Amino acid sequence: MPNRAAIRAEAERLRRLFEAAGAMPVETSVLQPAEVLLDLYGEDIRARAYVTSDALRGEQMLRPDFTVPVVQMHMEHGAEPARYTYSGAVFRRQEDDASRSNEYTQVGFEIFERAAPEASDAEVFALFYDILRPLGLRAATGDIGILMAAVDGLKTTDRRKAALRRHIWRPRRFRALLDRFSGRAPVPEARKALLAAADPMANAGAMIGLRGPDEIAARIRALREDEAAAPISGAEVGLIDAILAVRETSINALERLRDIAVDMPAILPAVDRLAARLDAMEARGIDVQTLDFEASYGRTQMEYYDGFVFGFSAEGRPDLPLVASGGRYDALTRHLGRGREIPAVGGVIRPGLVLGLEDGQ
Repeated sequence: MPNRAAIRAEAERLRRLFEAAGAMPVETSVLQPAEVLLDLYGEDIRARAYVTSDALRGEQMLRPDFTVPVVQMHMEHGAEPARYTYSGAVFRRQEDDASRSNEYTQVGFEIFERAAPEASDAEVFALFYDILRPLGLRAATGDIGILMAAVDGLKTTDRRKAALRRHIWRPRRFRALLDRFSGRAPVPEARKALLAAADPMANAGAMIGLRGPDEIAARIRALREDEAAAPISGAEVGLIDAILAVRETSINALERLRDIAVDMPAILPAVDRLAARLDAMEARGIDVQTLDFEASYGRTQMEYYDGFVFGFSAEGRPDLPLVASGGRYDALTRHLGRGREIPAVGGVIRPGLVLGLEDGQ
């Protein structure tokens, strides 16, 4: 791997390119309040972040990425529209792969713009594409918003739709829930016994843990309501599966998704946004006829993406993580803005990987 001085110099070069695109350089603290990240991602974040504590500030995390603190900064103090760039170290646990670094440098570019979201998507992607063009990387795109729209359009309860949305970024859990809600998977025996009891709390014994009797009773009522709900139809499950199976060039993917929208009209606005984005990309010189699109792309990444997603990878180097990645995260601005929101899109590049690939490492 390149040395730290070389990585810092490359990070500075990349940041200057983003500044030339109108971005204002910003900095964020290395230590971030854990409460915010836990609220966003739940306890899962602990598996990939370094956590510490402070007597005055409470639980803290070493910065796992820049997007969350940059969004917080913008929602508290930023004018509109705005563009930011930043660089610095992020920290991620690598418990399943000791060969990957748990501390590395990111350089990022973010746009907060209400007027034309699809044009902003295209601008960010085209900027990254042009910067990384000399490396000959594979570019892949997707759109989490299409799957979200499909879930919202299901003929089932709001509780079930909320559960599916919550686990869109956990494909195995999402599939398990879809199978259970559609009747394809049997109800666990322990749950059957619980729901069959006239008074499930009668023999509960002493209360252990943080949940009180009222919370437990509410959860049992929710499980009974779910049991009484009609299953999601096989036709709708088939349409979800058809969306997840879309993996083609962007133009062909667009036509396939339009075909699916005939039977699932709930996804049509998201498909129209994809079409507008492709037009904007083409206007910026991107060959959308050959650009890869995968409907499920980005589902195992950080959970703030809720629309367009993209990544650049080195073909023939499956040992390497993505050289660059990004996407749209409108809902994150709403969450951190306490009711205020603004369309936002951005991405990050790893300068250490850029240098390594340039040197043939």
